[in-house]
Amino acid sequence: MKFTEIKDDKGRRWQIDFNCRGHRINRIVYGDRRHAEDEAIRIKADILAGRFIPVKEKGRHQEDGSFSAHADEFLKSYSKQRKKSWTRDEISIENLKDFFAGMNLADVTSRDVERYMAKRSADQDKRVKEPGEETPTISHSTINRELACLKTMLEKAVEWGKLKENPARKVKKFREEKQGERILTADEKEKLIAAASAELRPILTIALNTGMRKGEILNLRWSDVDLVKGYILISRTKSGEPRKVPMNHHVLGVLGGMEQRGEYVFEGEKSGAPVTDVKTSFRGACKRAKIKGLRFHDLRHTAATMMVEGGIDLVTVSRILGHSSIQMTMRYAHPTPENMRLAVQKLGEFFDRGGAKVEPRKIRPSATALKSYN
Repeated sequence: MKFTEIKDDKGRRWQIDFNCRGHRINRIVYGDRRHAEDEAIRIKADILAGRFIPVKEKGRHQEDGSFSAHADEFLKSYSKQRKKSWTRDEISIENLKDFFAGMNLADVTSRDVERYMAKRSADQDKRVKEPGEETPTISHSTINRELACLKTMLEKAVEWGKLKENPARKVKKFREEKQGERILTADEKEKLIAAASAELRPILTIALNTGMRKGEILNLRWSDVDLVKGYILISRTKSGEPRKVPMNHHVLGVLGGMEQRGEYVFEGEKSGAPVTDVKTSFRGACKRAKIKGLRFHDLRHTAATMMVEGGIDLVTVSRILGHSSIQMTMRYAHPTPENMRLAVQKLGEFFDRGGAKVEPRKIRPSATALKSYN
């Protein structure tokens, strides 16, 4: 048996290379030499006992048992067919394949998964920041999404008969710090619109005046815009149910003044395809407007909060936003002392309309109070 140590940024690894009863074994094992030797002994025992399933047998090609092959099959056969967010899986799988390169699917252990989590967490400190630029780091939420993708991918391997059990099932995700919602002030909203590029400005205007999600705006088709009746039809939603969003004069002015060049309202560089993302231009607008800590999704929070503070009931706001439950919309109801005072005044107005008058009762001060006053 030959053991070759490999050292790089993927962690300590050993290459196993040996022959046994006509089977050539050449694999990568993560860990120390002792771990590699144990793995070689296990493989040899499987060969001698007739339990070993080779990638190739004489005369015919067997299914590729590599991690990368299963990852590709998972993306093509499951993720792209079942999930709207399959592009997120595609990004996660690229990172996973890079780390587990050269490994067979059956050789992946929970220890390997923990190493992957540790390496991705360490990558946060390796991101190079350009002078004057805020380069985002790899957050724990991003790593947790990659772990979730890996768990689902390995669970499918169990369902498809490739694995007996999921080695990542008991691996715990990182604890995430909840990022507070950033609500724009009226002044910040004007500054952001003014600082935006000509291409980004209509997108921001629609987001702040409808509460639509970024994906709903970027994938908006002209066929779903009714400028006469004044509404936008969102056919593909997160909840799976289409909804109509009314347009105010700001949105009507923006969409009515745009040239209809193709199928999509916001066409990308590739003809006939929508804009895929506005991350770079959005960051640039925030920087020029000197607004920190703002995400695009915060524009949706801002629109919802403005509607609630304007006196719109939560049921209506929930319908406009396309929430599956009113509990989700309740996050935007932030009672302020002023709003609470106005609410009690409204109760007084309703009370007065009923004709009931209550004379204030004269309260006679107690002897103790008079004594303390004197």
